[in-house]
Amino acid sequence: MLIVMVWVLWGVVLALVIAVWALARQVGVLFERVSPIGALMIDAGPKVGSAAPRLDLTTLTGTQWVLGSASARSTLLFFLSPTCPVCKKLLPILRGIRSAESDWLDVVLASDGEAGVHQRFVATQNLGQFPYVLSTDLGVTFRVSRLPFAVLIGEDGVVKAKGLVNNREQLESLFSAKELGVASVQDYLGRAAPGSTT
Repeated sequence: MLIVMVWVLWGVVLALVIAVWALARQVGVLFERVSPIGALMIDAGPKVGSAAPRLDLTTLTGTQWVLGSASARSTLLFFLSPTCPVCKKLLPILRGIRSAESDWLDVVLASDGEAGVHQRFVATQNLGQFPYVLSTDLGVTFRVSRLPFAVLIGEDGVVKAKGLVNNREQLESLFSAKELGVASVQDYLGRAAPGSTT
C-alpha cells in the first residue's frame, strides 16, 4: 500500500510540473503578443507640442528653478508623493535614468504639501541629488490627478511627452515619444497599424 501511495504522489508531482510548464509557456506567448504600452496620457493640462507654462519655483534647498524657459537640457518633471508606494518603487529607476541620461536630461521631483514631510522623505530615500519642488500651482497647471505622473519638457521649453508612469518601460516611453516626434507610444503604434489613415 505504501509503495502504491508513493507512486501516486510521484504522479501528482509530475502532473503539477507539466501544468506549471504549460502555464509558463502560455504566459510567455501572451507576453510576446502584447504590444508595448507607454505612459498613459491624460488629455488635460498643457498639450504635447505646446509650450510649458513659465513658473518661477523654489526647490526644498532654496534654489530658484524656472519651468518653461528654453535651456541647454531637457527636463523630466516627476510628480510624486511620500505616501505613494509606486512612486517609491520608481525612485531607483529615476536614479538610473538620471545617471544614464545625464548628458542631456535633468530630473526634477515635484509634489505639494508640508515642507517638513518632504524633507524627511528626501533624507530617508536619499534624494538629495534631485532638485525637489513643492508647488500646488505646478500640479494644478499640469492637471495632475493621479501619481506617479511625469512630464518631459524639451530644450525649447515645449512639452514633448507626459502621462501616468508605473514602471521603467512607461518612463522610457516618454523618451521614445520625444525621439519619434509623437505625442505618445500609443499614438505612434496607432499610426503604424495596418489600415491606419493617419
